[in-house]
Amino acid sequence: MPTGQVTGRGAAVEACRADASRDRLRDWLRDWLRDWLRDWLRDWLRDWGKRNFGTVGRRLGPVREVRSPRMSTLLSIPCPLPRRPLAKRTDPSGGVRLAALGAARRGRDLRRPWLALWLSLGLAAGGCGSAQPAPAPVVPAPTADAPSVAAATEPAQPPPRALPSGPARPGVAVGVSGAVASAEAAATDVGLAVLRDGGNAVDAAVAVGFALSVTHPSAGNIGGGGFMVLRTGDGRATAIDYRETAPGAAHRDMYLDGQGNVTDRSRVGALAAGIPGNVAGFALAHEKYGSLPWSRLVEPAVALARDGHILDEFHAEDLRWGSERMDKVGHRQAAAAFRRADGSSLEPGDRWFQPELAASLQLIAQHGPDGFYRGALAQRMVDGVRGLGGIWSIQDLEQYRAVEREPLRFAYRDHEVIAMPPPSAGGVVLRQILAASETLGLHRYEWQAPQQVHLYVETLRRTYADRNLLIGDPDFISIPMAELLDVSYITERLSDIDPARATPSSTIGAGAGSRESEQTTHFSVVDANGMAVANTYTLNGGFGAKQVIPGTGVILNNEMDDFTAKPGEPNMFGLVQGPQNAIAPHKRMLSSMTPTILVKNGELRAIVGSPGGPTITTTVAQIVLQLVDHGHDLPTAVASPRIHHQWLPDAVYHEAALRPDLAAQLRARGHELRERSRIGHVNAIEVDPQSRGFRAVADVERDGGKAAAY
Repeated sequence: MPTGQVTGRGAAVEACRADASRDRLRDWLRDWLRDWLRDWLRDWLRDWGKRNFGTVGRRLGPVREVRSPRMSTLLSIPCPLPRRPLAKRTDPSGGVRLAALGAARRGRDLRRPWLALWLSLGLAAGGCGSAQPAPAPVVPAPTADAPSVAAATEPAQPPPRALPSGPARPGVAVGVSGAVASAEAAATDVGLAVLRDGGNAVDAAVAVGFALSVTHPSAGNIGGGGFMVLRTGDGRATAIDYRETAPGAAHRDMYLDGQGNVTDRSRVGALAAGIPGNVAGFALAHEKYGSLPWSRLVEPAVALARDGHILDEFHAEDLRWGSERMDKVGHRQAAAAFRRADGSSLEPGDRWFQPELAASLQLIAQHGPDGFYRGALAQRMVDGVRGLGGIWSIQDLEQYRAVEREPLRFAYRDHEVIAMPPPSAGGVVLRQILAASETLGLHRYEWQAPQQVHLYVETLRRTYADRNLLIGDPDFISIPMAELLDVSYITERLSDIDPARATPSSTIGAGAGSRESEQTTHFSVVDANGMAVANTYTLNGGFGAKQVIPGTGVILNNEMDDFTAKPGEPNMFGLVQGPQNAIAPHKRMLSSMTPTILVKNGELRAIVGSPGGPTITTTVAQIVLQLVDHGHDLPTAVASPRIHHQWLPDAVYHEAALRPDLAAQLRARGHELRERSRIGHVNAIEVDPQSRGFRAVADVERDGGKAAAY
């Protein structure tokens, strides 16, 4: 095709670019004029006050450089300046350079306001082009090391927090000194008590994590692993990887039969269990960032297991479901631990006791992580696992280490996003989803407008197509992170989107789907100083491998199923996975967990996360998009019906509350829709933009839980 000639979809994309450029120019001029007029009036009033009353007002500060993605030309123009110095940011991808002048402006031409007024009236009458929204505008996307809008530094003297306003809603709590949201009420109460006792957010997170190992056994037992993202009140951020590892005796083909076919041994029984990371992860977080004594944080979990706790409706049903699955696979001794003494199912309101787990937790409280990974309990676990057909060794436990990693930090429309790096794919996929949303201008549509959902689904289809091709354990493989985080390839992938029709997944380049289980749990914590913790952890499947190590109360995970059992071949779901996630001794398996922290202007904005296997990242993305693009408060964002697509199967999964008209329009565009009872279970916290108070939200309508704040 001759240079410059575009046809078909390419022409549509070029038209979108032209419309987007016109609208960006209009928006930029309007915003600049508003800010310039405000700035001029402020300076004039200050000078007038000095002339008439002496020194009044305050010095506004030094020169500031900020960025805007609205135009690609570098300009030097005045903009309002906060009373704090801001570091200079660089943006190789282009952007508007605004030089904010803090010194008083003297000798201004008084004719400028009339010119500004004339331009403002012109813009109000229509500005640069039609005011009609452009369909799916395409704009150049930022690169990973050059975010669209540089995150500002933290305010030196923020105003005091006040309680957020708004009606009382189920699962919502407000406060000014701290907040916790988790999947179970007793665990949330434990975390809030730690905050009230002077503990910081990491202290409370450790206490909640251990408490959930007692009260939320389908996902939270100490036999699992996960990821923690935390941000201190002064803006430092880190990520703690305590994902399970493969035992030393594990090998690539351990789940294949004599004919080379994949068996179910990666999902059921002791051979499916990786080396647990929960205790080591909590210990590392506490050692580096905690403040209260370790035993103070573990003892509440000991008490819950020893003295029992009252079951709610959701968790009584969990125990019934789990014990039935254990019976079904022949693990009757394990099933008995989750039933009454007479063998009947536990009911809501029953007090459930776990004396063996209490004894194990007591050793951890007394001896720290050595109480779990060394000594009598470690030997008991190894003997128990081997007796059940597993391959753990005492060396596997002694050599396990949690790892502190540099988190992914990137910008999305005036916000900074802090997310988990590999071996979780969640942060990378979230980056790609948000970059694609910015590229397509999805913020210009109403939330869940038919075209917005269509383009969002098409983004997910392409993002998930190669989710597993290049990501794995960074300690074992080389991951091209610069390429993965540079969204230019996403822009290219988006170029073949048909704005009117769904693209068949069969025509999208081969990639790897996910068969990760959805029985995970997430909790969020914030303290009075703004320290924030987002933590997601799991046993993989509900109640993991459906087996309990005798005499310990430790539930075995089945995380080995998250490895690629047979690289390059379709698995039992017809999905192809790559060799980068193949089994190897002491290797960490790939994950979708996406604990995420959102920051605006240097201050915490939200803490978000969810269970849900491959739906985790899309759930988190939908919360972030609503907070940033549509101004929804967190309760509204959490309650909104959710949508998911993961390339294969080629279907849009949605909750029952999806609007009928939206469903009809998606079908008309060629999408196949499949209803699900629920997608995800968000337990999150936001800082209210107006009051700076905390608003904690538990997703109680989907699967229980509790939010608490004070």
